[in-house]
Amino acid sequence: MKRYIPFSLAMAVASAAADQPPMEHVLVSVPLHKQEAETALPVTVLSGDELRRMASTTIGDTLNGNPGLANASFGPGVGRPVIRGQQGARVMVLQNSTSSADVSGLSADHAVSVEPMLAESIEVLRGPSTLLYGGGAIGGVINVIDNRIPSEVPEETSGGLEYRYVSASSQNGGVFKLDGGDGDWAYHLDGLYRDWSDLDIPGRAINESNVESSDGEIANTSGDTSSISGGGSYHFDRGFAGLSITQLDNKYGIPPGAHGHGDDDDHEEHADDEHDEHDEHDEHEEEEEEVTIEVDHTRYSGIAQFENPVEPIETVRSFLTYNDYSHKEIESSGATGTQFDRDAWEGRVEAVHKPLSGFHGVFGLQANSDEFSAIGEEGFIPSTDSHAVGVFILEDRHVGDWTFEGGLRYDWTERDPDTTVTGSQDFDAFSASISALWEFAAEWQAGLALSSSERAPTDEELYSNIDAANPSDYVVHAATNAIELGDVNLDTETSNNADLSLRWSDGNDFVQLTAFYNDFTDYINLRNTGFEEDEVPIYAYVQDDAEFYGGEIDSEFGVAVLAGGDVRLGLFGDVIYGQLDEGGDVPRLPPARIGSRVSWSSDRMELWARVQYADDQDKPGDFERSTQSYTRWDIGGEYRFPVNGNELIAFFEVENIGNEQIRLSTSFLRDVAPESGVSVAAGLRYLF
Repeated sequence: MKRYIPFSLAMAVASAAADQPPMEHVLVSVPLHKQEAETALPVTVLSGDELRRMASTTIGDTLNGNPGLANASFGPGVGRPVIRGQQGARVMVLQNSTSSADVSGLSADHAVSVEPMLAESIEVLRGPSTLLYGGGAIGGVINVIDNRIPSEVPEETSGGLEYRYVSASSQNGGVFKLDGGDGDWAYHLDGLYRDWSDLDIPGRAINESNVESSDGEIANTSGDTSSISGGGSYHFDRGFAGLSITQLDNKYGIPPGAHGHGDDDDHEEHADDEHDEHDEHDEHEEEEEEVTIEVDHTRYSGIAQFENPVEPIETVRSFLTYNDYSHKEIESSGATGTQFDRDAWEGRVEAVHKPLSGFHGVFGLQANSDEFSAIGEEGFIPSTDSHAVGVFILEDRHVGDWTFEGGLRYDWTERDPDTTVTGSQDFDAFSASISALWEFAAEWQAGLALSSSERAPTDEELYSNIDAANPSDYVVHAATNAIELGDVNLDTETSNNADLSLRWSDGNDFVQLTAFYNDFTDYINLRNTGFEEDEVPIYAYVQDDAEFYGGEIDSEFGVAVLAGGDVRLGLFGDVIYGQLDEGGDVPRLPPARIGSRVSWSSDRMELWARVQYADDQDKPGDFERSTQSYTRWDIGGEYRFPVNGNELIAFFEVENIGNEQIRLSTSFLRDVAPESGVSVAAGLRYLF
């Protein structure tokens, strides 16, 4: 399902300026006004034409295939990001530097409520740089940045419209974006709508163990999404302040088999005189499995920025967001099975100080408060109020050819569940980092980053099924078809991390090699106990030491000038291993991958092709199935037409040309919902 519904107006302004000399992206998430090449912190940035090509309906699918980044799909409606094998609570998704505040971290079937198609850039922070946003983001931080609160008043009104059709899902989608202003005021409007049908796939949806599997498509995966956003800002001599409101409505089906039973059918072994009984059972099971999730998410955001407010402060940025999130899991009967609600406030203040004795840095305060509840048949986590406060500092110093960086963070977290089994719990987490970047020759850099990060356990890790008086009262988590047991005695999780990198760059040409190692103490993982209740396996959250290690390569360089256009070639890949101290492989890790991309571009036209090979994942973890290797080919292109001083772009993309059956080892649904088969996407984008 790579880029299942991959349309985007993500970089309308950048696309319109594609003929201008390229400029390196200035990092928003590391507010020292740094470019990527100026920091040893592991950072990945998608922006401009690259983001526009890769943007999809889910953040996981958008990032999938980049070195160190993968997708944990749960059918085509859900794609949670995976960073170096970590997902869920260990990966923090932000929108404009504050939390997305959905419930995607609680369950694999919950979508992230961020629309990457409307992003202007996506910044992925790994290792030490995550200290700016939370020590708990041990895997990394993904900051989706848009222009909903304009940081400057544009000289003229600009915007764009796009329509796209995708054959694999019969998807129709449209996006619009508008930026303008006058005097001291600026405004932004954007919106999208898309609807799609069940996803076409090669072969059967469910592996051969289920003879009732749909053939050629994944049933119950249709849906629709709409979003509308409006924002504005007032600009004064030394800064600006603004507000925005975003309304997201998202409806998507969960594939049959996801909510239980998918792998265990053995109808072929039953006698003929039992068929009627089992046909009745199958009909009931199908009704149970046709679950649709309806999301209603309203986000209110405010930003204020002040330049040189007082010596020695260079910039002060403050953020305040309120998220009113709700989603219902609708059964095939139309009844609401479970309703999840989260009301969340988050405030953040960060100050960048001018160089003092050679040190330049940022320090700040972050606080959040949320009320969570899950009411219904899947309500196995009690309603919980959480409060957290964090303080942080990140400093750098330049000495000759060296750049040194160091950071500290302290987080205090309180969780107060609505249960008589335990009272409120407090957790203290300390995190620290240090890094060095050495420019040892022209165009060559070497970097080393070391960090130690602590994470407080989450609601589900502490309190899942905590109110069950006996095993017969356990509530099954349908997303994993298992009973999950929390443990109120869990301690903070600690990860000691090392990143070693080597980079060569010359303009737009670059090669980067990275090796990493993560050593976990008290790693929280969900382990099969070997016991069952009513033939449902029982899993428990336990703590164990673990280690992860791997490497990444990324490169791109010009190779020729052909027919008036530039030919560029890129090579990329990654590999990761994970082991638990008590034995066994860490489950749901991505396989080793290697790929290449070639493009030809002129003033008006661009053509490109991309191939990626993913190896077998034959170390899937205990009680998990292995996945087979695959080779995926994609091609695409676009042509720009001038229209009265504006631009009309016609584009196309053919995905998974070989119609490969692809099952992601990172997904809980690898045996229920493969990725899409061959698919053609085409559309028009008008920029003005």
